[in-house]
Amino acid sequence: MHRSNLPNAPSAEAMEAVVDTAMTEAVVADLPVSREHPPAPPSSRHQASGQWRRGLMLALATAGFWATLPMALKFSLNQLDAFTLTWFRFLVATVLLGGWLLLRGELGALKGLPRSAWQLLVLAALMLTGNFVFYLLGVQYTTPGNAQLIIQLAPLCMAVGGIVIFRERFAVWQWLGLALIMTGLAVFFRDQLLQAAHGGSHYLLGTAFIVLAALVWAVYALAQKQLLSRLRSNVVLVFIYAVASGLLLPFAHPQALLALDGVHWLVLIYCALNTLGAYGAFAEALVHWEASRVSAVLALTPLLCIGAIALVHTLWPSAIAIEHIGTIGYIGAVLAVLGSMTVSLAGRRRRT
Repeated sequence: MHRSNLPNAPSAEAMEAVVDTAMTEAVVADLPVSREHPPAPPSSRHQASGQWRRGLMLALATAGFWATLPMALKFSLNQLDAFTLTWFRFLVATVLLGGWLLLRGELGALKGLPRSAWQLLVLAALMLTGNFVFYLLGVQYTTPGNAQLIIQLAPLCMAVGGIVIFRERFAVWQWLGLALIMTGLAVFFRDQLLQAAHGGSHYLLGTAFIVLAALVWAVYALAQKQLLSRLRSNVVLVFIYAVASGLLLPFAHPQALLALDGVHWLVLIYCALNTLGAYGAFAEALVHWEASRVSAVLALTPLLCIGAIALVHTLWPSAIAIEHIGTIGYIGAVLAVLGSMTVSLAGRRRRT
């Protein structure tokens, strides 16, 4: 993805960069590699592997998972409170992913981490826990489509953080694309606010919760990306899941699970598995692609969510209400899509 900066006659630094990239890709593919040359110093900023096509596919997969999640959460909230639902999602993710990594002997990577890395791990766990809880509280007071629209403040904050912290560069066209995304989301939000005016204070309360969820998610995402300099994404995530499930247990009501019927159990299991699929794909996307460009693809999530809601409402009208979008809202949606495409794909022909 990056222009090559290696000279024609490879220097020691150039050869080390090649080996570091190969080691990153091999770890992701679970292939053995030679460690004759050690990786980059752990304190250095994380650099994407350069496999932008893989990063793009993983980012699109993440958007698909997140587009369908609000509907499942809204349906599950009919029977469960926000803390129990979030606790169950993290618990399932911890058991499944933790068991897999334990069998593969990969949890040993947590040994010997310096204090700074542990601080980042704890910060990421606290921020992602807050994101899950605040988002779910917001979904209680607004519609799934609106929730997915507002939460797009998160990848926009992540994009800015990627530029400031990781020194990711934006060309002029990418800045224009980012401006289109922000304009489109603002126009869409204005339309949805007018459409939901009857919701009154409840709608505004839901909006406030989701804005807060967006802010803490951006902090989590940037911490996660920096941790990739030391740990595989799955190891980072299983630590976060375990800490989050422990933090939420005192506020959860596990006995409420016994009252669920078959349909609600199926939806709840999907919510839990969605956690693994979405954050697994997201973390791997950060391995291969810059945070700013991953965030641009994630801006498509509200549109995918609206499409999924329309499909589910057509097939099962009683499960979820249809989204009400005016002409201005669709204009904003188109602007957001154009902006996302511009940021993600501008300059691709000039990149390797």
